Amino acid sequence: MQKSIDWRHDEAFIFGRTITTRRKVAWYADEAFSYRYSGKTKTALLWTKELSDLKKQIEKTCGETFNSCLLNLYHDGSEGMSWHSDGEKELKRHGAIASLSLGARRKFSFRHRKSGEKLSLMLDHGSLLLMTGTIQDHWQHALPVTKKVREGRINLTFRTINGMRT
Repeated sequence: MQKSIDWRHDEAFIFGRTITTRRKVAWYADEAFSYRYSGKTKTALLWTKELSDLKKQIEKTCGETFNSCLLNLYHDGSEGMSWHSDGEKELKRHGAIASLSLGARRKFSFRHRKSGEKLSLMLDHGSLLLMTGTIQDHWQHALPVTKKVREGRINLTFRTINGMRT
C-alpha cells in the first residue's frame, strides 16, 4: 500500500508560521472534498481501488459508512501526534472514525478534557479502533513519540466529511 499512495509531508500553521512535518499524509475520498485542519486546507484525491476495497471491509466490520480516509505514515517511533480531538467543522458531528493500524505496534493514549484522566492501549498491526458518539467532545487522543520503535506505521482514519467540494 505504501507505494500506491500519493504521500506528502504534512504542513501545519502553528504560532503564525507554516511548519512541515517529517510524517507524511495522504487524503482520499468519494469526491474532491476540502478539509481544513492545523490551519491548512487539504483537497482529497479519489480512492485507489485498494483503498476503496479496504473502506468497504471497514464499513462492513464497523456497521458505519465513510466517505473519506486520512492516512498517516510514521517512519518510526520518533514521529507521533500530539494531544488533539478530531473536531473540524467539515467532519460529521459525532460521526464515527475508524482507525486502522498497519505496521509497528504503537501506544495510543486518551486524555479526558476535564478530569485529565489518561487511558492508553497498544495498537498492533491490523488493529481497528472505532471512535464514536461524543468521544471527540470529551476526550483528546495522541500517538506518543518513543525511541523504542524503529519500524514504520501507517494509520488509516476513515471518516465522514460534510465539507465543501472543490
